Amino acid sequence: MIVKLFFGIVGLAVAPFLGGLIAGLDRKITARMQSRFGPPVLQPFYDVFKLLGKTPSAVNAWLVLCSYLALMGSALAVFLFFYQADLLLIFFVMTISAVFQVMGALSVNSPFSQVGAQRELLQMLAYEPLIIIVFIGIALKTGSFSIEVIYAQQAPLLYSMPLLFLTLGVALTIKLRKSPFDISASHHGHQEIVRGVLTEYTGPQLAMLEVAHWLDVVLILGLCSLFWATSLLGMIVLLLVTYFLEILVDNISARLTWQWMLERALASGIILSVVNLLWLYALK
Repeated sequence: MIVKLFFGIVGLAVAPFLGGLIAGLDRKITARMQSRFGPPVLQPFYDVFKLLGKTPSAVNAWLVLCSYLALMGSALAVFLFFYQADLLLIFFVMTISAVFQVMGALSVNSPFSQVGAQRELLQMLAYEPLIIIVFIGIALKTGSFSIEVIYAQQAPLLYSMPLLFLTLGVALTIKLRKSPFDISASHHGHQEIVRGVLTEYTGPQLAMLEVAHWLDVVLILGLCSLFWATSLLGMIVLLLVTYFLEILVDNISARLTWQWMLERALASGIILSVVNLLWLYALK
Protein backbone atom coordinates (compact mmCIF):
# COMPACT_ATOMS: atom_id res chain seq x y z
CA MET A 1 0.00 0.00 0.00
CA ILE A 2 2.78 2.46 0.94
CA VAL A 3 4.74 1.60 -2.21
CA LYS A 4 1.67 2.14 -4.41
CA LEU A 5 0.96 5.44 -2.67
CA PHE A 6 4.56 6.52 -3.28
CA PHE A 7 4.33 5.68 -6.99
CA GLY A 8 1.00 7.51 -7.20
CA ILE A 9 2.42 10.70 -5.69
CA VAL A 10 5.62 10.58 -7.75
CA GLY A 11 3.68 9.85 -10.93
CA LEU A 12 1.33 12.76 -10.29
CA ALA A 13 4.30 15.08 -9.64
CA VAL A 14 6.12 14.05 -12.82
CA ALA A 15 3.06 13.87 -15.13
CA PRO A 16 2.62 17.64 -15.76
CA PHE A 17 6.26 18.02 -16.78
CA LEU A 18 6.10 14.93 -18.97
CA GLY A 19 2.83 16.07 -20.53
CA GLY A 20 4.19 19.54 -21.27
CA LEU A 21 7.32 18.04 -22.82
CA ILE A 22 5.18 15.76 -25.01
CA ALA A 23 3.15 18.80 -26.11
CA GLY A 24 6.36 20.63 -27.02
CA LEU A 25 7.71 17.69 -28.99
CA ASP A 26 4.33 17.38 -30.70
CA ARG A 27 4.55 20.99 -31.88
CA LYS A 28 8.15 20.57 -32.99
CA ILE A 29 7.55 17.38 -34.97
CA THR A 30 4.40 18.86 -36.52
CA ALA A 31 6.35 21.93 -37.63
CA ARG A 32 9.06 19.78 -39.20
CA MET A 33 6.43 17.80 -41.09
CA GLN A 34 5.13 21.12 -42.45
CA SER A 35 8.63 22.35 -43.38
CA ARG A 36 8.68 24.88 -40.54
CA PHE A 37 11.26 25.37 -37.79
CA GLY A 38 8.63 25.40 -35.08
CA PRO A 39 8.61 26.76 -31.51
CA PRO A 40 11.00 25.64 -28.78
CA VAL A 41 10.21 22.32 -27.13
CA LEU A 42 9.60 24.17 -23.86
CA GLN A 43 7.10 26.59 -25.46
CA PRO A 44 4.04 24.96 -23.80
CA PHE A 45 5.55 25.73 -20.38
CA TYR A 46 6.19 29.35 -21.40
CA ASP A 47 2.58 29.64 -22.55
CA VAL A 48 1.18 28.24 -19.30
CA PHE A 49 3.36 30.49 -17.13
CA LYS A 50 2.28 33.49 -19.20
CA LEU A 51 -1.39 32.57 -18.74
CA LEU A 52 -0.89 32.14 -15.00
CA GLY A 53 0.56 35.65 -14.84
CA LYS A 54 -2.46 37.29 -16.46
CA THR A 55 -5.12 39.07 -14.43
CA PRO A 56 -8.13 36.76 -13.89
CA SER A 57 -11.12 37.92 -15.92
CA ALA A 58 -13.59 35.03 -15.92
CA VAL A 59 -17.14 35.67 -17.12
CA ASN A 60 -18.67 34.06 -14.03
CA ALA A 61 -17.68 32.16 -10.90
CA TRP A 62 -18.96 28.86 -12.28
CA LEU A 63 -16.38 29.01 -15.08
CA VAL A 64 -13.62 29.36 -12.49
CA LEU A 65 -14.96 26.52 -10.35
CA CYS A 66 -15.23 24.19 -13.34
CA SER A 67 -11.63 24.85 -14.39
CA TYR A 68 -10.43 23.88 -10.89
CA LEU A 69 -12.60 20.76 -10.83
CA ALA A 70 -11.51 19.72 -14.33
CA LEU A 71 -7.85 19.98 -13.31
CA MET A 72 -8.49 18.11 -10.06
CA GLY A 73 -10.31 15.34 -11.94
CA SER A 74 -7.47 14.87 -14.42
CA ALA A 75 -4.90 14.92 -11.61
CA LEU A 76 -6.85 12.35 -9.59
CA ALA A 77 -7.18 10.07 -12.63
CA VAL A 78 -3.40 10.19 -13.18
CA PHE A 79 -2.77 9.51 -9.49
CA LEU A 80 -5.10 6.50 -9.58
CA PHE A 81 -3.30 5.13 -12.64
CA PHE A 82 0.13 5.26 -11.02
CA TYR A 83 -1.44 3.95 -7.83
CA GLN A 84 -2.47 0.95 -10.00
CA ALA A 85 -6.14 1.29 -9.13
CA ASP A 86 -9.18 -0.08 -10.93
CA LEU A 87 -9.56 0.85 -14.60
CA LEU A 88 -13.28 1.53 -14.25
CA LEU A 89 -12.66 3.95 -11.38
CA ILE A 90 -10.06 5.76 -13.48
CA PHE A 91 -12.52 5.96 -16.37
CA PHE A 92 -15.26 7.56 -14.28
CA VAL A 93 -12.86 10.10 -12.74
CA MET A 94 -11.51 10.97 -16.20
CA THR A 95 -15.08 11.48 -17.42
CA ILE A 96 -15.89 13.80 -14.51
CA SER A 97 -12.98 16.03 -15.52
CA ALA A 98 -14.26 16.31 -19.09
CA VAL A 99 -17.84 16.93 -17.92
CA PHE A 100 -16.84 19.87 -15.71
CA GLN A 101 -14.94 21.44 -18.59
CA VAL A 102 -18.09 21.21 -20.72
CA MET A 103 -20.29 22.55 -17.91
CA GLY A 104 -18.09 25.60 -17.60
CA ALA A 105 -18.35 26.27 -21.33
CA LEU A 106 -22.13 25.90 -21.18
CA SER A 107 -22.40 28.40 -18.32
CA VAL A 108 -21.72 31.37 -20.64
CA ASN A 109 -23.78 32.83 -23.49
CA SER A 110 -21.04 32.80 -26.13
CA PRO A 111 -22.28 30.91 -29.21
CA PHE A 112 -18.74 29.69 -29.93
CA SER A 113 -18.46 28.28 -26.41
CA GLN A 114 -21.90 26.69 -26.59
CA VAL A 115 -21.21 24.99 -29.92
CA GLY A 116 -17.78 23.88 -28.73
CA ALA A 117 -19.28 22.38 -25.58
CA GLN A 118 -21.89 20.48 -27.58
CA ARG A 119 -19.21 19.14 -29.91
CA GLU A 120 -17.11 18.11 -26.90
CA LEU A 121 -20.09 16.12 -25.62
CA LEU A 122 -20.37 14.44 -29.02
CA GLN A 123 -16.67 13.55 -28.84
CA MET A 124 -17.22 12.04 -25.42
CA LEU A 125 -20.11 10.05 -26.85
CA ALA A 126 -17.73 8.74 -29.52
CA TYR A 127 -14.65 7.80 -27.48
CA GLU A 128 -16.03 6.77 -24.10
CA PRO A 129 -17.86 3.62 -25.32
CA LEU A 130 -14.67 2.56 -27.11
CA ILE A 131 -12.56 2.95 -23.95
CA ILE A 132 -15.10 0.98 -21.92
CA ILE A 133 -15.07 -1.85 -24.46
CA VAL A 134 -11.25 -1.91 -24.40
CA PHE A 135 -11.35 -2.20 -20.60
CA ILE A 136 -13.83 -5.07 -20.88
CA GLY A 137 -11.46 -6.84 -23.25
CA ILE A 138 -8.57 -6.35 -20.84
CA ALA A 139 -10.66 -7.77 -17.99
CA LEU A 140 -11.71 -10.71 -20.15
CA LYS A 141 -8.06 -11.49 -20.89
CA THR A 142 -6.58 -10.88 -17.42
CA GLY A 143 -9.59 -11.63 -15.22
CA SER A 144 -9.45 -8.23 -13.51
CA PHE A 145 -9.79 -4.49 -14.06
CA SER A 146 -6.87 -3.89 -11.67
CA ILE A 147 -3.79 -2.31 -13.24
CA GLU A 148 -1.64 -4.18 -10.75
CA VAL A 149 -2.91 -7.49 -12.13
CA ILE A 150 -2.45 -6.31 -15.72
CA TYR A 151 1.20 -5.39 -15.14
CA ALA A 152 1.76 -8.85 -13.65
CA GLN A 153 0.91 -10.62 -16.93
CA GLN A 154 3.57 -12.87 -18.44
CA ALA A 155 2.89 -12.00 -22.10
CA PRO A 156 2.08 -8.63 -23.74
CA LEU A 157 -1.64 -8.03 -24.21
CA LEU A 158 -0.97 -6.70 -27.70
CA TYR A 159 -0.47 -10.25 -29.01
CA SER A 160 -4.05 -11.25 -28.22
CA MET A 161 -5.69 -7.80 -28.42
CA PRO A 162 -4.39 -6.05 -31.56
CA LEU A 163 -7.83 -4.90 -32.71
CA LEU A 164 -8.66 -3.54 -29.27
CA PHE A 165 -5.40 -1.58 -29.38
CA LEU A 166 -6.49 -0.09 -32.72
CA THR A 167 -9.80 0.80 -31.09
CA LEU A 168 -7.94 2.54 -28.27
CA GLY A 169 -5.96 4.41 -30.94
CA VAL A 170 -9.20 5.74 -32.42
CA ALA A 171 -10.33 6.85 -28.96
CA LEU A 172 -6.90 8.39 -28.36
CA THR A 173 -7.15 10.47 -31.55
CA ILE A 174 -10.54 11.84 -30.48
CA LYS A 175 -9.45 12.45 -26.88
CA LEU A 176 -6.30 14.31 -28.00
CA ARG A 177 -8.44 16.50 -30.30
CA LYS A 178 -6.35 15.72 -33.33
CA SER A 179 -7.45 15.67 -36.96
CA PRO A 180 -9.70 14.36 -38.27
CA PHE A 181 -11.55 14.76 -34.96
CA ASP A 182 -10.43 18.24 -33.83
CA ILE A 183 -13.98 19.59 -33.92
CA SER A 184 -14.36 21.05 -30.40
CA ALA A 185 -11.07 22.82 -29.57
CA SER A 186 -8.49 22.61 -32.32
CA HIS A 187 -4.97 23.69 -31.39
CA HIS A 188 -4.10 24.74 -34.95
CA GLY A 189 -3.44 28.33 -35.99
CA HIS A 190 -6.78 29.03 -37.62
CA GLN A 191 -8.56 28.49 -34.30
CA GLU A 192 -6.19 30.14 -31.83
CA ILE A 193 -8.64 32.99 -31.13
CA VAL A 194 -11.87 30.99 -31.18
CA ARG A 195 -11.23 27.52 -29.72
CA GLY A 196 -14.71 26.16 -29.23
CA VAL A 197 -15.13 24.73 -25.76
CA LEU A 198 -12.11 26.75 -24.53
CA THR A 199 -13.24 30.11 -25.94
CA GLU A 200 -14.37 31.71 -22.66
CA TYR A 201 -11.56 30.29 -20.52
CA THR A 202 -8.84 32.90 -20.09
CA GLY A 203 -5.71 33.50 -18.00
CA PRO A 204 -5.24 31.12 -15.06
CA GLN A 205 -8.37 29.15 -15.92
CA LEU A 206 -7.10 28.39 -19.43
CA ALA A 207 -3.70 27.49 -17.96
CA MET A 208 -5.33 24.96 -15.66
CA LEU A 209 -7.17 23.36 -18.57
CA GLU A 210 -3.94 23.17 -20.57
CA VAL A 211 -2.24 21.37 -17.68
CA ALA A 212 -5.30 19.12 -17.36
CA HIS A 213 -4.91 18.23 -21.04
CA TRP A 214 -1.25 17.36 -20.45
CA LEU A 215 -2.34 15.04 -17.66
CA ASP A 216 -4.94 13.45 -19.94
CA VAL A 217 -2.25 12.79 -22.54
CA VAL A 218 -0.07 11.05 -19.95
CA LEU A 219 -3.06 9.03 -18.75
CA ILE A 220 -4.07 7.88 -22.23
CA LEU A 221 -0.49 6.91 -23.07
CA GLY A 222 -0.40 5.07 -19.76
CA LEU A 223 -3.43 3.08 -20.86
CA CYS A 224 -1.61 2.27 -24.10
CA SER A 225 1.35 1.03 -22.06
CA LEU A 226 -0.84 -1.71 -20.58
CA PHE A 227 -0.65 -3.52 -23.91
CA TRP A 228 3.10 -4.10 -23.48
CA ALA A 229 3.68 -4.19 -19.73
CA THR A 230 6.20 -7.05 -19.74
CA SER A 231 9.18 -5.00 -20.93
CA LEU A 232 10.12 -1.38 -20.26
CA LEU A 233 11.91 -1.08 -23.59
CA GLY A 234 9.00 -2.61 -25.48
CA MET A 235 6.60 -0.29 -23.67
CA ILE A 236 8.63 2.81 -24.58
CA VAL A 237 8.90 1.75 -28.23
CA LEU A 238 5.15 1.09 -28.39
CA LEU A 239 4.33 4.51 -26.93
CA LEU A 240 6.77 6.33 -29.22
CA VAL A 241 5.37 4.62 -32.32
CA THR A 242 1.78 5.19 -31.20
CA TYR A 243 2.19 8.89 -30.55
CA PHE A 244 4.19 9.44 -33.74
CA LEU A 245 1.37 7.84 -35.71
CA GLU A 246 -1.09 10.17 -33.94
CA ILE A 247 0.97 13.18 -35.05
CA LEU A 248 1.22 11.78 -38.58
CA VAL A 249 -2.54 11.24 -38.82
CA ASP A 250 -3.09 14.75 -37.48
CA ASN A 251 -0.97 16.25 -40.24
CA ILE A 252 -2.31 14.26 -43.19
CA SER A 253 -6.02 14.44 -42.29
CA ALA A 254 -8.59 17.14 -42.83
CA ARG A 255 -11.17 17.89 -40.17
CA LEU A 256 -14.33 15.84 -40.60
CA THR A 257 -17.83 16.42 -39.29
CA TRP A 258 -19.21 15.15 -35.99
CA GLN A 259 -21.70 13.04 -37.96
CA TRP A 260 -18.82 11.23 -39.66
CA MET A 261 -17.11 10.77 -36.31
CA LEU A 262 -20.15 9.13 -34.76
CA GLU A 263 -21.13 7.07 -37.79
CA ARG A 264 -17.73 5.88 -38.97
CA ALA A 265 -15.20 6.16 -36.16
CA LEU A 266 -17.52 4.86 -33.44
CA ALA A 267 -18.93 2.13 -35.67
CA SER A 268 -15.52 0.94 -36.88
CA GLY A 269 -14.18 0.95 -33.32
CA ILE A 270 -17.08 -1.14 -32.07
CA ILE A 271 -16.74 -3.62 -34.94
CA LEU A 272 -13.01 -4.06 -34.31
CA SER A 273 -13.66 -4.48 -30.60
CA VAL A 274 -16.40 -7.05 -31.02
CA VAL A 275 -14.24 -9.14 -33.36
CA ASN A 276 -11.36 -9.08 -30.87
CA LEU A 277 -13.69 -9.87 -27.94
CA LEU A 278 -15.09 -12.89 -29.80
CA TRP A 279 -11.54 -14.01 -30.46
CA LEU A 280 -10.65 -13.71 -26.78
CA TYR A 281 -13.80 -15.61 -25.81
CA ALA A 282 -12.97 -18.39 -28.26
CA LEU A 283 -9.46 -18.72 -26.80
CA LYS A 284 -10.79 -19.34 -23.29
